[in-house]
Amino acid sequence: MAEVNEKKLREEIMEALEQVIDPELGIDIINLGLVYGVDVDENGDVLVTMTLTAMGCPLAATIQQDVRAALMPIEGVNNVDVNIVWDPPWTKDRLSRYAKIALGIS
Repeated sequence: MAEVNEKKLREEIMEALEQVIDPELGIDIINLGLVYGVDVDENGDVLVTMTLTAMGCPLAATIQQDVRAALMPIEGVNNVDVNIVWDPPWTKDRLSRYAKIALGIS
């Protein structure tokens, strides 16, 4: 994958992930700081490494489906895998300024 195309693809992926909303908090997974990494290989296979705000989140499968649904329509994306991890654990420190304001956290 050419470097310019890879950069454009990564930007499109990150923009699409900003459209994936955590159903409980009503804020996207990027501003919540849930996405730890996005890897794209030369075949267009995407691995999103992320966490959730709490272990045992009943909406984990829904969020994983939403991530796949957001990324699959992007040209150049062949397959999407979502890897939920618990280390490092998520904390409120990962919230963006926008998310802190929206949630009323100082």
